[in-house]
Amino acid sequence: MGSQAQAEGPYRNPDNKNLSDPGEGTYPVPYKKPTVAEITASLHRIRGFMETATPTRVVDKKTGAPILDFKKPVATAITEASHSDMGIMVYEMGVVHAGMVKAQEVTGDKRFTDLTARHFNFFADKLPYFRAQEKEFKLERGNSFSRFLDPRALDDAGSMCAAMMRARALKIGPDLSHIIATCSDWVVNKQFRLPDGTMARERPQAVSLWADDLYMSVPALAELGRMTGKRAHFDDAVKNVLQMSGYLFNKQQNLYTHGWNANNPDAPNFYWARANGWAVMSMSDLLDVLPKDHPGYPQVLAQLRTTLKSIGERQSGSGLWHQMLDRNDSYLETSASAMFVYVFAHAINQGWISPTTYGSIAQAGWAGLSTRINDKGQVDGTCVGTTFASDQVYYYNRPTSPFALHGYGPTLLAGAEMIKLINNPNVEVQHKVRTYHYMPKGAGQTNYREHH
Repeated sequence: MGSQAQAEGPYRNPDNKNLSDPGEGTYPVPYKKPTVAEITASLHRIRGFMETATPTRVVDKKTGAPILDFKKPVATAITEASHSDMGIMVYEMGVVHAGMVKAQEVTGDKRFTDLTARHFNFFADKLPYFRAQEKEFKLERGNSFSRFLDPRALDDAGSMCAAMMRARALKIGPDLSHIIATCSDWVVNKQFRLPDGTMARERPQAVSLWADDLYMSVPALAELGRMTGKRAHFDDAVKNVLQMSGYLFNKQQNLYTHGWNANNPDAPNFYWARANGWAVMSMSDLLDVLPKDHPGYPQVLAQLRTTLKSIGERQSGSGLWHQMLDRNDSYLETSASAMFVYVFAHAINQGWISPTTYGSIAQAGWAGLSTRINDKGQVDGTCVGTTFASDQVYYYNRPTSPFALHGYGPTLLAGAEMIKLINNPNVEVQHKVRTYHYMPKGAGQTNYREHH
């Protein structure tokens, strides 16, 4: 009897022209080199869903009726949301904008960044109204614009701030310098830190570090360095990557534990996949803008390479990664898988890692990811918001939801970067011995010989 792992899958490899070949198996995901047209269609499905799921309207909280008079604020005015998890100012939406910008860059289709411009124009247009509402009614966190008026955490400030700076550099939408100033001031000057300057939290544990906060701080610091030319911001970004890694990175596993609690420093490690996704995305975003002569550049690059090797080794047989990276009985999770596919493909395209080593890992990851984008353009299988916890049961049983925004931006980024990889003039892909060999262009035959 064959094992479950050898069960008949629904996909054959279409690049293998001899389908009666007994050496050809079947696959649980499309095992083939994707086409630009297929990926582009997936990106447009996601864009279409995001367009309808993210209205830019002000409504009355009690009645749901649109508010049309913006001369005098009312206490019940809020921004409309199609779903409670899909607010247009949350940190996950900052990643969506990063994905839209990248998708527009590789496809040339402005409809991707039209969504970003629509959101950002709404922010510019309605901020004065919500500022007046706050002055009059003192709603604090009940004010829809509270993250931009009075940020109180990295989640409020960092990711969206980075997205606004990128859009500003590309002249997408209005100049949101006033919001950028407020949010970047929080990241640089007001966020709680350890005495050594590492970004830290005071909730839910008294003094703790979260790997997630690499993404909530480092890209904003990096973009601030690029925007202002001030090296101090690059220094701060590099310091946080290296110091955060000192606390959170396990050098035996070469993975990031989700968090570290200063009052319980010897706690067991929990290798939550999305925490590792945030970490590698942060390093990638930093390297994109960090001056190559910065003394931290080779250190950040070395840290990224070490982490990617370990993540690559833990890819599942469906191309996706497990919710807990070191636990194969935990479910396969979409958002972290998308983050990994994006960073593998991007690092190859940037020349940071070898296509020979990682090209087919990125391709297999996209194959798995493509099965999670449904006909409506929703991204399925994404773990909902997750706190830094102290037991595996919590992580294993976090629900997934098509309304968990964490999956959307990374999947846009992953698809766009895969298009770049397929079109990369320095990389060629050979289909030999029923599998795929990515290699530098002109490297000639693979040194792989079939054994009979």
